[in-house]
Amino acid sequence: MRFGYSDRCLDHDTGERHPENPDRLRAIRRGLAKRHGVEYVEADPAEKAAVTAVHDPDYVDELESFVADGGGSWDPDTVASDGTWDAALTSAGLAQWAAREALTGSTGRQTPFAVGRPPGHHAVTDDAMGFCFFNNAAVAAQTALDEDLADRVAIFDWDVHHGNGTQDIFYDRGDVFYASIHEDGLYPDTGDLDETGEGDGEGATANLPLAAGAGDADYLYAVDEGIAPAVDRFDPDLLIVSAGFDAHRHDPISRMRVSSEGYALLTDRIRSLADDVGAANAYVLEGGYGLDTLAEGVSMVHETYDGRTPVATDEDPDAKTETLVDDLLAELDL
Repeated sequence: MRFGYSDRCLDHDTGERHPENPDRLRAIRRGLAKRHGVEYVEADPAEKAAVTAVHDPDYVDELESFVADGGGSWDPDTVASDGTWDAALTSAGLAQWAAREALTGSTGRQTPFAVGRPPGHHAVTDDAMGFCFFNNAAVAAQTALDEDLADRVAIFDWDVHHGNGTQDIFYDRGDVFYASIHEDGLYPDTGDLDETGEGDGEGATANLPLAAGAGDADYLYAVDEGIAPAVDRFDPDLLIVSAGFDAHRHDPISRMRVSSEGYALLTDRIRSLADDVGAANAYVLEGGYGLDTLAEGVSMVHETYDGRTPVATDEDPDAKTETLVDDLLAELDL
């Protein structure tokens, strides 16, 4: 894969013991150093206008001033430093790069993966939250639309937390489809099954809040039987993966049971889905807070695109997962 990366993202200093810290990117780089075929690309930061295309301009100005004044705690979880503004613009710019690269023909071993921080999927239209300031995947999707590279974009979010910000930004729009598999009841306690969009966006949001303890077989079933039919009907030109790795069974802040091999299997499913619907495919980093498991997860995505065949699971999905998927299909009239 080709990885979008910049040292500017290390300058977002969240302080000691914060789970979202620069060591996350360092761990990913160390893990990828052991793999073949890794290429890094440094992209330009996003322009402020690209950010205000999905965020309220007053919020963006307020954040810029907040950082210029030295930063601090925006909320109890979301911390800014004097390097946060540039890091956030850079992280959004890396996501733009990934979308553009995918839509201009980078596939297979050249598939783009934006490895930036701060992450983005909790950033709503007019506020930062959940470690996120700008919604990187949303900026990328909107850029693809505004630059006439795509008419329809799908965002699939496999982070263990629901991407409330991405859903918020596109909830009433029909040109962006948002789908999320996340742990039920976990922060930010959004993403219920019946949240399917409104107005022009009715049916363009799909949520599968899986029960704690869901593992590889549950995630694969959810993708194959729930997410794939919805994406197929939407028929996007670009499929962006909001790739968090905190559903890993050894991540410190979730109760899910996805294995490292499970992320390879998920990647293989998403690659096949993108091929089936004729969509370009790009990845944007979200969460993942166990350094070893984060690095292993990103490496598994890379190795899958580099030619490694994932090892199939012999587990079966839980009956609760099967029922949830049936309910989703009914909500979406599929």
